[in-house]
Amino acid sequence: MSRDVISIDKPWVKDIAFSLGVACDDRLLFTAGITARDPEGKLVGAGDMRTQIEQCFNNVGDVLRAAGADYGDVLKWTMYTTDIVEYGRHGEVWRRYFVNKPASTLIEVSRFVVPEMMVEIEAVARVPAAPK
Repeated sequence: MSRDVISIDKPWVKDIAFSLGVACDDRLLFTAGITARDPEGKLVGAGDMRTQIEQCFNNVGDVLRAAGADYGDVLKWTMYTTDIVEYGRHGEVWRRYFVNKPASTLIEVSRFVVPEMMVEIEAVARVPAAPK
């Protein structure tokens, strides 16, 4: 079960919370875009970027656990937001989920299907083999 962070020899890369590439030889899990919904499907944190970021990552965590993985198994995060500047202000929240330096992309979009949504997050993760 290998997980290899791909690094390049450039000074700025040492200070970022993510990798430019990650490779593995395990089964892969691709999540859907996960939004800030509670267990009943209602939007959490309308108008509150921090709350929505936290809820999205928690919801992705539910999917990871259901597949037998965790945040440390994420190879790549893709995060969509309606306000990239505001999203960046909450780095201390999302950085907690960047275990083992996954690759990452952050994209600003004009809107989501529900107008009050501010964040949507998806992940690609390795699913470790079950113990024999």
